[in-house]
Amino acid sequence: MLTLINPNRMTPLIGPIGLDYIASSAQQANIEVEILDLALSDEPEKMMKEHFSTRNPELVGISFRNTEDCFWPSADWFVPELKKNIQKIRGMTDAPIAVGGVGFSIFARSIFEYVDADFAVYGDGEPAITELIAQLRNARKFNNVPGLIWKENNKVHSNPPSWPDSIFLSTGRNFIDNLTYFKLGGQCGLETKRGCNRNCIYCADPLTKGNKPRLRNPSEVADEAQSLLAKGINMLHLCDSEFNVPRSHAYAVCEEFNRRSLGDKIRWYVYLSPAPFDADLAKIMAKAGCVGINFTGDSGCQSMLRTYRQQHKKEDLAAAVKLCRSNNIAVMTDLLLGGPGETPETLRETIDFIKDINPDCAGAALGIRVYPGTAMEKIVTEELQAGNEAAIRRKYSGPIDLLKPTFYIS
Repeated sequence: MLTLINPNRMTPLIGPIGLDYIASSAQQANIEVEILDLALSDEPEKMMKEHFSTRNPELVGISFRNTEDCFWPSADWFVPELKKNIQKIRGMTDAPIAVGGVGFSIFARSIFEYVDADFAVYGDGEPAITELIAQLRNARKFNNVPGLIWKENNKVHSNPPSWPDSIFLSTGRNFIDNLTYFKLGGQCGLETKRGCNRNCIYCADPLTKGNKPRLRNPSEVADEAQSLLAKGINMLHLCDSEFNVPRSHAYAVCEEFNRRSLGDKIRWYVYLSPAPFDADLAKIMAKAGCVGINFTGDSGCQSMLRTYRQQHKKEDLAAAVKLCRSNNIAVMTDLLLGGPGETPETLRETIDFIKDINPDCAGAALGIRVYPGTAMEKIVTEELQAGNEAAIRRKYSGPIDLLKPTFYIS
């Protein structure tokens, strides 16, 4: 038996889509699965105690979506709370404990050692968890488990993740109470692909999901949307890194939605790059049910876009906003303020530009979270070697530790 736990009680609520996929994958491998969704419990600790008093799982899997709130003014760090939860669970069951998730995968080995888990999964959890249970039952050849991190003979071992070109996920979505999330105003997500081939200096997605898009069959994406619709959920978030990368896949998903007339029944919103985005894509997205787009604008200053290694130009964002307007799609753009080379002049240029193109909303993040393995880490390292720590913002003392909230503000 496999027990999966969602400890993420942040608001607004976000349905643990990864656990839904993993549970379905395990069930298909004839593994009994139960999920403890602590986000929907008024008494999460009691919920766990009652479960483990009558269950003896072979493995406990904990999803760790966010390592922190990613907000410089508060810099609230969640890893110590994960460690406390693992300690509590150890007092309730002798089952080995595995940790995984998107947030976890950014710092996989560091968090594994910090929280003292038995196992951890870096990357896709669906193949790893089913194979891990198979090895726990039989040969215990853990080097066969993709993305696994474990200790053996007081040494930490790790396997490379499994990132197949195409991904096959269950479309039923039957394990998480998605309707309750929807009724409470939470987010119900759906993936059309994983991975990203872009090279933005700050982003960890290529490191945690693969450095090229791994596509789902559009018919499976539509099947999943219909499964959620049958449960009473008619508003979805397509939670790809950038829905239109590649454009051909985004277009194909919309074509399949339209073939099934889903655009008349569901509404969805999505992250997009300002390019590639054109009139044909905007039109078919609107027909397929898209009602909101959040563009990764980053800046309204071309020199800052080059610094961030963005592939779009500021004019692309302006054109994208106009296309959304003409197709009745609500439009937002996210901005990064304070990146390397930011000055009062570049900041003013961005503010003036955003006022001029006038999206419905603009979200501005002050400071860039520095993640290991990204170009931002290299920039920070070089500045530290030069004796310049002025741009590095943190609320902890001692040496720089990127596991803890560490930001760059020029």
